[in-house]
Amino acid sequence: MGRKSKFSDAQIIGFIKEIEGGATGTSIARREGVSLEAMSRWRAKFGGMTVSDAQEKRRLEEENRKLRGLVAQYALDNESLKAALGKKWR
Repeated sequence: MGRKSKFSDAQIIGFIKEIEGGATGTSIARREGVSLEAMSRWRAKFGGMTVSDAQEKRRLEEENRKLRGLVAQYALDNESLKAALGKKWR
C-alpha cells in the first residue's frame, strides 16, 4: 500500500486546473514543495476529473479492494474444505 499524500484529491485537482489555466507546472511544484514527477503522475491520474469524480473513483477502488479480499478468503476456505473432505474435485 502506498504512502498517503499530504494533499487531498480536491487540492490536486486544483493544481491541475491551474496548469490547464496557463500556470507552469514548475512554479506550482515549487510552490507546493513537490517534484515535477509527482505533478506528472497526478495529471495522469486526475486529469479531466472533477472532485466528485475523484471521490467516486476512490470509493470504488476501496470497495474493489474489499471485494478482492473477500474472494481471496472464500477461495482459501474452499481449498481447505476440499482438503478436509479428502476428495479430488477436479
